[in-house]
Amino acid sequence: MALPSYIEDFETWQEDFRYRYQISVRFSETDAFGHLNNTNAFVYFEHGRINFFKDTGLVQEWFSKDGETIPVTADLHCDYLKQVYFDEKLDICVKVAHIGNSSVDLHYLIVNEKGEPCMTGRGKIVQVSRETGKPSPWTDSAKGYLQKGF
Repeated sequence: MALPSYIEDFETWQEDFRYRYQISVRFSETDAFGHLNNTNAFVYFEHGRINFFKDTGLVQEWFSKDGETIPVTADLHCDYLKQVYFDEKLDICVKVAHIGNSSVDLHYLIVNEKGEPCMTGRGKIVQVSRETGKPSPWTDSAKGYLQKGF
């Protein structure tokens, strides 16, 4: 298997994931052939990402009454490795690959019940000011929340 450019050694990369969020493939997410429609990978990445941010504590800052910043997806990429079918149980794994000044690069791994990799991905999230829409640097507490995901 040819590795995506964001993965140097697959085994090492895979072992670094600590956060998992489980889902089941719904019938409405499949196509006429009974396998997962390719666009749903991005929805699954979103489920994993949002729950990761909830569990690390960042969502509380973004949604507080006094919150001055919000997260924006800057880019998102998916590599499909194995077909997925209706009613399969999948683990969406998320990890922080790099923390920038106002951005974070997240990596994703989706595995089936057998532990087989089905999809990999990566994406950059940028924290922006609600008022200006411009990138806003991470606070020390936000960096702490993100570092929990390493």
